[in-house]
Amino acid sequence: MRETDFITEKNPMAVNFKKPRMASFSTIGLIVALVSLVGCSVGVTGVDRTEGKTGSGSTESAGLDRRAACTDGGRVLNVGFYAFFAPVSYSAEEDANAAGFHAHRGYEADLLSALEAMEGAGLTFSRRGIAVWDGIWLQSAGTEYDLVGGGITILDSRTRDAAGKQVVVFTGGHITFRQSLLVRAADAERLSNHADLTSDVRVGALAGTTGEFRLLELTGLVSADGVLVAGARVETPQGTVTADGSAAYAVTAAGATENLSGRRRIYPPNETMPQVVYLGDELGEGELIAALRDGVIDALARGEIGNRDAAHAAGGAFAVTALDEAVEHGGFTLAVEDAALAACLDEKIDWLTDNRRIGYAEWVKEPVAFMRRAQMWNERAR
Repeated sequence: MRETDFITEKNPMAVNFKKPRMASFSTIGLIVALVSLVGCSVGVTGVDRTEGKTGSGSTESAGLDRRAACTDGGRVLNVGFYAFFAPVSYSAEEDANAAGFHAHRGYEADLLSALEAMEGAGLTFSRRGIAVWDGIWLQSAGTEYDLVGGGITILDSRTRDAAGKQVVVFTGGHITFRQSLLVRAADAERLSNHADLTSDVRVGALAGTTGEFRLLELTGLVSADGVLVAGARVETPQGTVTADGSAAYAVTAAGATENLSGRRRIYPPNETMPQVVYLGDELGEGELIAALRDGVIDALARGEIGNRDAAHAAGGAFAVTALDEAVEHGGFTLAVEDAALAACLDEKIDWLTDNRRIGYAEWVKEPVAFMRRAQMWNERAR
């Protein structure tokens, strides 16, 4: 998404889908492919994170001025992390009953470990994997988790419960995403951008993701506030419904109207828009990748990081196209009552990421980048 939230509905309904899985991640093989990724920058909260820099643009001095601990050291923060978003956040074992399911891996795992290693920050995390994406961002508002992550795009609509009340806050964006298409290599030229997605093209998506919403918006299937274009037919478990152009038929990155819950396929009202095929309820994005490989769908709409990972794992069988110009930022959520803790975490993350100069692409090249920054913090504080 852009750096401001374009979702305006006050009563989003979370869409039910389960266990999206990304392809396995190979750090060495992806270095070249990922150097074009944009680095993390200013978060969508509107806070300018350039304050306190030295004239050279470094945070070497600024970070050390922020010595307040985030907790008193006695509070262990319970972290829930999405278990199936490799390489950003994933479990060591996919089986939710396995001991390794709660062993956190990936970009966000390393960032949290570096936060724990910062002397004086008072941060200790107890981590547990979460298998279901459905409304994951709101789980920090309950009693089980203090902090929730997993590559969650920052949206104001995702801070609100079904009644429209704000119940969570996001930290600033620590990772940058762009949406894209994953296609078979032979189709890379034919499906090079979203304008090529006509009614004979079947695009796979996971319901309730920013990848789904951005696809619908870029192809004109929904308006900026998520209203489905008039005449679009949607297959659901309850039967096929036809959108009338009103807000009674809406899909956003925070949910959908009840009559579109469980949607299986969207048929466009004209030839200039694609079909959208929803898969992955049981097998996650692995099912979508298999469908692309087997010719069941022609493209997969999702973030560039996951698509590049899948293209690398496929050994040239897939290609990434249609890179979105819009930038999304991912962050952690906390209960709205923990806004002060969120701000403190932001200060520490500012140091670890050198005011967001160190992002995903830099971590790929140097997986110990965050821990190196934590060690630098400790050395300069002594």
